[in-house]
Amino acid sequence: MLRARLISRDRPEDLSLVLRRLNLSARNREHLTRELGYAHVLITGGRPSYEEELVPPYGSKEREKLPTWTPGGHLDHPGEVLLSGSRQQFDRLISLARKSPRTDGLARVLEEVLSPAPMPALTLSGRRFEWGTRTYLMGVVNVTPDSFSDGGRFPDASSAVEHALKLVDAGADILDVGGESTRPGSLPVSVDEELSRILQVVEGIKRRSTVPISVDTMKAAVAKEALKAGAHLINDVTGFHSDPALAGVVAAAGAACCLMHTQGMPKTMQQAPQYADVVGEVMDYLEEGMFQATEAGIPRERILVDPGIGFGKTLEHNLFLLRRLEELRGLGQPLLVGTSRKSFLGKLTGGKGPQERLAATLGSVAAMAVLGGADVVRVHDVAEARDALAVADAIRGARGGGDLYGG
Repeated sequence: MLRARLISRDRPEDLSLVLRRLNLSARNREHLTRELGYAHVLITGGRPSYEEELVPPYGSKEREKLPTWTPGGHLDHPGEVLLSGSRQQFDRLISLARKSPRTDGLARVLEEVLSPAPMPALTLSGRRFEWGTRTYLMGVVNVTPDSFSDGGRFPDASSAVEHALKLVDAGADILDVGGESTRPGSLPVSVDEELSRILQVVEGIKRRSTVPISVDTMKAAVAKEALKAGAHLINDVTGFHSDPALAGVVAAAGAACCLMHTQGMPKTMQQAPQYADVVGEVMDYLEEGMFQATEAGIPRERILVDPGIGFGKTLEHNLFLLRRLEELRGLGQPLLVGTSRKSFLGKLTGGKGPQERLAATLGSVAAMAVLGGADVVRVHDVAEARDALAVADAIRGARGGGDLYGG
């Protein structure tokens, strides 16, 4: 599959601020932003012939007008190349590639990654989620006896609903209700058992709040009843790879979905997970789920994606995915990420238990907001995460450098 992955890019908004600081005209600022702003883009799944068809010979002045072309050396991955250059150089390459049907696909994926279309807003339960304006909070409502962090804390529907309402008061934008533990080593439960745990909770929240409700399930039968009870989003930890009927249920209800990546099922997923390219394989898996969703009739604007931190991944896999969240933006969908209280945070902080991982969770949440641009973070401690995100989002959007910067 031909794909462009954004490895790094100078932030054009920061460059624009410096050019404003130099008192350059708006026209010159726009021109220089395209000429000076550099990007590095990894192309995978392409053809070795692209270079022959598009790039002039070495030493040619025409070659200097295009991005630097660094081909890969893997014999089993022919056509991989790192492109490095200014936006102006990329624009010239895109224009050349568009001239032939053989290279038009390269033009398309480059355009998508360098000039992504704004993601449409998502409306759930009358609330509008404007992606890119701030990081939204999904509060966790586990109604399971064996979840890794808070299993058994809310043994009945009444206590779970009260907890959910406290999360709303603390600032949760969405509530995620789960009736089946997906912690490493957990076993599946029956449809009837899962429904008995969640339905009254969903109905109770619906009666007392307008907050959007997500239900964390991989079963079509559970999703169907949950959506009837008032849920608005189905959060499938298998990314529509488990139950082939699930996408159709979501589509028929006009609901939204979040597709998560996992390698294996909870019972076995942490038994020596391996990847050749964790980012690329996560993207492939999520694209397959997105295809299932759209084929079933779910509009793309109602699909979120989640890299699945802790689901079939080692500590290093988790850290690398968090560091490279921007690459996942190449999928063109809002990113939901859950790190809250997870075991990799315990390992990083000297073996602390789930209830002792608040500071580590907040560090990961703030880093994701600033560096990776996660759109939604799934957390247990909503009030504390809200404060961390208020700071992180403000830093990311800071523009007040003084009068010479225009404000």
